[in-house]
Amino acid sequence: MFDVKKLKFDKGEFYFAKQRLKRAVRLAIKTLWLHRLRSLLTVLGIVFGVCSVIAMLAIGEGASSEAQDQIKNLGSQNIIIHSVKPPEEQKGSNARQNYVLDYGLNYLDLARIQITIPGVDVVVPARIIRDYVWNITERVDCEIFGTTTLYPILRNQHLGQGRFFTEGEVEAGQNVCVIGAEMADRLFPIESPLGKDVRIGGDYYRVVGVMDPIVRSATSEEISTAIPVHRMFIPIETAKIHFGEVLMKRRSGSFEAEKVALHEITAKVGNPADVLKVSLAIKTVLEKFHAKKDYEIVVPLELLRRAERTKQIFNIVLGSIAGISLLVGGIGIMNIMLANVTERTREIGIRRALGAKRRDIITQFLVEAVILSGTGGVLGVILGILVPFLVSYLAGMKTIITLWSPLIAFTISAAVGVIFGMYPARRAAEMDPVEALRHD
Repeated sequence: MFDVKKLKFDKGEFYFAKQRLKRAVRLAIKTLWLHRLRSLLTVLGIVFGVCSVIAMLAIGEGASSEAQDQIKNLGSQNIIIHSVKPPEEQKGSNARQNYVLDYGLNYLDLARIQITIPGVDVVVPARIIRDYVWNITERVDCEIFGTTTLYPILRNQHLGQGRFFTEGEVEAGQNVCVIGAEMADRLFPIESPLGKDVRIGGDYYRVVGVMDPIVRSATSEEISTAIPVHRMFIPIETAKIHFGEVLMKRRSGSFEAEKVALHEITAKVGNPADVLKVSLAIKTVLEKFHAKKDYEIVVPLELLRRAERTKQIFNIVLGSIAGISLLVGGIGIMNIMLANVTERTREIGIRRALGAKRRDIITQFLVEAVILSGTGGVLGVILGILVPFLVSYLAGMKTIITLWSPLIAFTISAAVGVIFGMYPARRAAEMDPVEALRHD
């Protein structure tokens, strides 16, 4: 049966508990304000701890996001094979600088990958030549990619203006090109490059398109060097006609010649789950037909997984360092609360003598500790959100503030106040009222 008297009693208890809490909060604020400098210095430990948690995680998240974005630009379903000068050729390059070095990928490798390996949907070759590109008196040192129409699609590189060259222009070996946005700004600072001609040696190429700018990151050398600063794309047949297969490099009175049919092959796998298996199959095929290790296989999916693992480790390390700052702040709160207990021994004795219970004393000191840590947590969250914006503005680094980092940082700061305030509060509550009243 419903008990009305018990309900009234519960409401009364709740009302008096609420009043006691309000009185404890007012008294805590008054006490902390009387020692405001000491309270401020204590709060600063929590402020910087919370701020460092949020800022470090934001910087780590931003750096990881940049690295992952650039890996994704390589294509998570792609397998990229590069021609690499064999180690023995690198060691003996000074002795052999007047010889033609023959190494790397060739068109037979391209056909084998496309025809014999199941799961490969598209294969795109690329020939890379480094040379100066001119517009009248302006020039840039550029990497020229001789490739096919599918290259920007497979490598997630997007056009900003104009178009890419067509299959017909590739087959006919026409002198058309697509240039990078950074290169366009250097060669054509005050006009649109579309429809204009650029020169390489004695040959002119009509600009039909401009690529979007590349967002670069220094978080990983392997990724940041994957895309050159200045890039230009021409049909692969045009590259064969004008540059041939032997590339000459002149150096201080001598020359070095390299014969490389293809510098790069990009293979797209139809099913993402088969990427690693197909990469192993490609490795097996290349090992069979290449006596020397003159190639390198890059699997962006593996790089992406590695970057995700690195991100987790990075966040744990940064979070641990920032957590130590919060721990130091918590010790500061415990220190100040123990000092308060010592200073207010007589006050505690008077309150106990007037009828205050142990729970009232515990509540009083706990409220003071929570106010200190809570105030520090709020200020730390505000500062922690501002610092990443300043880092992005002043240093140009990408920072990402996730929703959970301020929540976790503030929750930890509040918990620090409770945990490190509990011991001083219990110590104050367990004082003998008679001994406390005798304290000077």
